[in-house]
Amino acid sequence: MMKALSIYFIMILLAFSGCDNEKVVDETNLPPQASEFIEAHFPDAKIARVVRDRDDLLTSFDVILDNQVELEFDKQGECFSVDGNANEKLPDSVIPLKILEYVQKSYPDKYITDWEKSKTTQEVSLSDNKELLFNLSGTFRRIDD
Repeated sequence: MMKALSIYFIMILLAFSGCDNEKVVDETNLPPQASEFIEAHFPDAKIARVVRDRDDLLTSFDVILDNQVELEFDKQGECFSVDGNANEKLPDSVIPLKILEYVQKSYPDKYITDWEKSKTTQEVSLSDNKELLFNLSGTFRRIDD
């Protein structure tokens, strides 16, 4: 009985220690590279909120700008997600060049509203809600349903 209780207590402790830990922080807590990215690509926007997210051993920063654009950065300050407004075009400078050129050529009447990079792919959402999947080097793979 005591052994089962000990195992149960350890499982609960591990469950709580593995939970997300989100904390609103001051924008001065952002890595310098993240601040530079925001200044370069969104010069007219102000930072409305920064949330530091610790999940297990990974730290990331979620930034919401006053124009409602949401950005995600890793702990080094590299941007891996830009979630814009469905009615507004993201700045071209945010999108990797090869992906931008593909979209401009293949969908000239559409624009990119979101961009996300994972460990193996990049994905963009277009103004018509179509989602395009690319590999990390920017080569088109497919339309993602």
